[in-house]
Order: sequence, then structure tokens, then C-alpha cells
Amino acid sequence: MTGLRVPSAISSFLLGFTYIAAFVYFGAFFSFPETAPPEEKMRFLAEHKVQVSFVYFSIYVLFGVLLAVLVVGLHELLRRTHPPLAALASLFGAVWVTLVIASGMIFTVGLDHAIHLASEEPEAAYALWRTLSVIGDSVGGGNELVGGLWVLLVSLLALRGRLLSPGLNCLGCLVGAAGIGTIYPADILTELFGLTQILWFLWLGLVLSRTNAYSV
Repeated sequence: MTGLRVPSAISSFLLGFTYIAAFVYFGAFFSFPETAPPEEKMRFLAEHKVQVSFVYFSIYVLFGVLLAVLVVGLHELLRRTHPPLAALASLFGAVWVTLVIASGMIFTVGLDHAIHLASEEPEAAYALWRTLSVIGDSVGGGNELVGGLWVLLVSLLALRGRLLSPGLNCLGCLVGAAGIGTIYPADILTELFGLTQILWFLWLGLVLSRTNAYSV
């Protein structure tokens, strides 16, 4: 994994920071008028179209690209520990990459279509945006089963091969379990997955950046 060590470490750090940026933006800066009529809601989205599109692109499409680098890098590190399980883990990782990028495209393209429709039919435009939001969230954020399975399998493989860090791998098992638990529709489970995965990504980036972290 020598050639992928640095890109994987950088990607892992950036993935963690992307999560942090998303929490900060939606928690502190995105003041969407939830109780306003459809016209006002669409006006808000139109006025903030550039920044909203950029945020969705960053936390989904860019996130997916960075995740792809990390999935391949970890596969190269872990593939000798148990080849069939490593292949399964990477398959779930690749599926997660696909879902996240697809979700980002649904949000960004859907927002543009909804805003264009708003000038003629604001209620229909907001209904369209709500529908696309449900689809996008369902594909890439509302249910973290696939991501949870990937993190869990990666952590189990690393524990088996005595790679990375025992503490990191135990945290990864917790993150993976939280992700799988999101099959039950409760916001607390999704938030737990996101918050613990921030720590996992940052810790993983730190471990990957150390050349003595590898035995393969």
C-alpha cells in the first residue's frame, strides 16, 4: 500500500473534515424557513442556490470521490488478511461510493429544476423539491447500512490482521454497528453514526499517515 498510503491518509482526513463542515453549516448557518409558505421556501432556496448546491456537491459528490480513494487504499492494505472478506468489504465500499455520489447528483440537479419551476408554480416546485430530498436522503444519507457494513468489515479485517490500531479498530466496530442500526428510522442513530465516524476518519488518517502502521 506504499503508493496509496499518503492519498488514503489525506482522503480520510478530508472525509472527517467534510462531516464536520456539514454539521456546522446545517447546524449554524442554514436557516431554512420551515414554517413559511412554499413561495417563501423556494425564494430562500433560489437566493441561496449557489451555496446550497456547493454544500450538497461537497458533502456528497466530493465525499464520494474521496471515499473511493480510501476504499481502494484500505483494500490494498487488508486484502491479504482474508481475501474473500476483503473483497466483500470493498464491494460494500464501492456501493457506498456509488450511492453517495448519486445522492449528491439528485440534490444538485433537483434543486436547479425545482428553482426553475418555482417562477411558474411555487407549490409544485416545493413539492418536487421535497420529493427529490426524500429520494436523495434515502439513497445517500438517511440509511447508513451500506457504509456501516463497510466500516465494520474493514475494522474486523484490521483486527484479524493486527493492522492499523486496536483502539481504532474497536471504534470502527462501534461505528459500523451504529450504521447498521440506522435501518431503524431514528435520528439519534444516524447522528451517532455521523459523529463517531468523524472520529474514525480523523484517527484513521492519523494512523495511515504513519509509515510504521503497516506490515504489508
